[in-house]
Amino acid sequence: MVRSVWKGPFVEGSLLKKADAARASGRHDVIKIWSRRSTILPQFVGLVFGVYNGQKHVPVSVNEEMVGHKFGEFSPTRTFHGHSGDKKAKRS
Repeated sequence: MVRSVWKGPFVEGSLLKKADAARASGRHDVIKIWSRRSTILPQFVGLVFGVYNGQKHVPVSVNEEMVGHKFGEFSPTRTFHGHSGDKKAKRS
């Protein structure tokens, strides 16, 4: 389901503060975040966020095409090792 337009995009308050501080300082450090549900805003373009996937912080460099998406879309939580049937195909 899509969020109502009149509510606006959801962004964690602490995330906005961290992004503003990074822009003001001019440093290009990775900003560690745990809020995968936050929407990427235009003011985040050019920053690098470390999005937590349950094990580690995956670095996500934000560009213009990502605006409007969620941070969690760019940090996969599961590792796909292949189907179990693929092992039989490799033997023959």
